[in-house]
Amino acid sequence: MRTPHRTAGTQLVLSGVTKRFDDHVVLDQVGFTVKPGEKAGVVGDNGSGKSTLLRLVAGREEADNGTVTVTAPGGVGYLPQTLELPGTATVGDAIDLALADVRDLESRMRAAEASLETTEDLAEYGDLVTAYEARGGYEAEARVEIALHGLGQPGLDRDRALGSLSGGQRSRLALAATLAASPELLLLDEPTNDLDDEAVAWLENHLRGHRGRLVAITHDRMFLSRVTTTILEVDADRRTVHRHGNGYSGYLAAKEAARARWVQEYEEWKLEKARHEALADVNIDRFSAIPRKAPAAFSGAGAFRARSRSHGAMSRIRSARERIERLEADPVPPPPRPLRFTARIAGGEAEIDRHVVKVDDVSVAGRLLPTSLSVLPGERVLVTGPNGAGKTTLMRVLAGELAPSTGSAERAGRIGFLHQDGGLAGDSRTVLALFAGDGDEEESAERLLSLGLFRAADLRKPVRELSVGQRRRLELARLVTARTDLLLLDEPTNHLAPDLVEEMEQALAEYPGALVVVTHDRRMRRTFEGRRLHLAPEPVAV
Repeated sequence: MRTPHRTAGTQLVLSGVTKRFDDHVVLDQVGFTVKPGEKAGVVGDNGSGKSTLLRLVAGREEADNGTVTVTAPGGVGYLPQTLELPGTATVGDAIDLALADVRDLESRMRAAEASLETTEDLAEYGDLVTAYEARGGYEAEARVEIALHGLGQPGLDRDRALGSLSGGQRSRLALAATLAASPELLLLDEPTNDLDDEAVAWLENHLRGHRGRLVAITHDRMFLSRVTTTILEVDADRRTVHRHGNGYSGYLAAKEAARARWVQEYEEWKLEKARHEALADVNIDRFSAIPRKAPAAFSGAGAFRARSRSHGAMSRIRSARERIERLEADPVPPPPRPLRFTARIAGGEAEIDRHVVKVDDVSVAGRLLPTSLSVLPGERVLVTGPNGAGKTTLMRVLAGELAPSTGSAERAGRIGFLHQDGGLAGDSRTVLALFAGDGDEEESAERLLSLGLFRAADLRKPVRELSVGQRRRLELARLVTARTDLLLLDEPTNHLAPDLVEEMEQALAEYPGALVVVTHDRRMRRTFEGRRLHLAPEPVAV
């Protein structure tokens, strides 16, 4: 059920909301409120239901159960990840779609102006003018140009077909038009995608000044820390939403506190179980020491009557066993182990006293201009450059997956490669079979589950049925349980929840091997310590 926007007041409330697609429950009994003026960031693993949640709030999906109440007299602006217009539509059509509410007000205002006859007509016209001015209707076109300029797309021809624009240009156009509508409630799905640093900085400044509500899905941790005041975490395992106050720092603090509670509860559970097991063992020993028959000369009269063998020791054994059964029936699972990347060189098994990878003047026709790079053990290199410069191509050459058209490549030691798209998309093996490889599946299952990246129920799923984020976690699990001399990470933060990215960064900081990274993650780039190789139209050899 959806409350119309014209309802008095301003609200964004979900209560008991359940959404399923066929037999798959995506969200279950979700409830939260976004208060006036709040800026909420929506986080969670890829495939957890974040976009579904935003579509429910935007009215593009209907809940199977529960209520979604959205009242925003100042309008609702919704930005999906993909512009919902065909390639034959024009730039002007995309702008008109985003400004539909403002255009409708303007049309009604002009119609009322043309038919002014009575006092009632004048009053209606005045109300429309007031509403139009409140939405900034007279400045809407100017705001479109300002937003396009701020996002790096000034002067787009309104008659140009959308099909002639790049994906990044279409994304920026849709975002600019949505912002220009100046709605009271902004619903944005990955608004920083396809934006360079200058455009993101402009967007963050604009949104910080937005006086209405904001709900934005994003993996951009700097955006979360700079813009949001509340975090809505979509929990894929429980299919619900957790609300965290105090912005991104509050979210991280809450996650750390939750982990600490989990560790404490697990330790207390283990101690309680061990205590009752020891109590049962002690009383079994005492019980065994009690003679089965009293001495023949003992009369058993009066106060000297022998106690039954079951009196005392037996009751304590029974009580301890009952407590153990209750503890085992409701166990506290062990908390996930912290992620940790390991290198063979750290153990001295394969000491490497020269480069772990070296490429000289390698190129790939049409994809990578001649580039040279040499990485020594323990070195760190950040590869940067615009889209299309060949960053992913270089990573594949370094990994030995792609043969260069020209130049030479040498490798020493074991290489681990995290692909940009999560890889493994068509693999028919189960999660456990792929992770175990030639190893023992029982031991492999224990190792995989100990990382907290998968549930036991997921281990028998075919890899091809996993979401991109789940495949990403599977590749990550394989890397952290292998011993590698060089890690090649292509957009390692893609499709992962922010708290897992934070944990991965900590693991990388402690990794003793060599590292080559390609990333758009501003926070990772800003804190990166090591060399940088910039792939420009004419890459400079390192």
